[in-house]
Amino acid sequence: MLKSIKSAFFAVAVLGLLASCQNASNDVRDAARQDIESNAVAPTTNIQSAVQTPNTPTGPTTTMAFSEERFSFGTVAEGEKVSHTYKFTNTGNEPLILSNARGSCGCTVPKWPREPIAPGQSSEITVEFNTANKRGNRSQKVTITANTNPAETFIYLEGEVIATDAGTDMSVNN
Repeated sequence: MLKSIKSAFFAVAVLGLLASCQNASNDVRDAARQDIESNAVAPTTNIQSAVQTPNTPTGPTTTMAFSEERFSFGTVAEGEKVSHTYKFTNTGNEPLILSNARGSCGCTVPKWPREPIAPGQSSEITVEFNTANKRGNRSQKVTITANTNPAETFIYLEGEVIATDAGTDMSVNN
């Protein structure tokens, strides 16, 4: 009985937290739009913390376009680290807010901008792939969550990893 009461209390608390997060997200998006319109140089702390939340954004949507969605790193030896920078532009009329970028596994790590990107402006996402213990043909997917429709966009890092006796720790930057 006590366990059921605790479970019910937890469920109510989670629902309340989710509702307050959605309201805060709308407030943050409005603040971001105001900052960009007034040519603010740095985002506020509230915007940074909201952008780091991997929730699907709500509110006004915009569009983004990548100069390339797939990059081939060719053939590399197992153990190498491959890195590539993807350039994109906010092609819509609202500030672009990336709330998350995640690789298909722990070996694929994206670094994305946390600040809103004004309409017409460009930015970059850098993806690093550690090929240790990853052999054969690879297609590493990165999922980007933003205030776009659809909310998720995908980019890929592709190539072949050749097995070696002892992998190296060289970096390939493209």
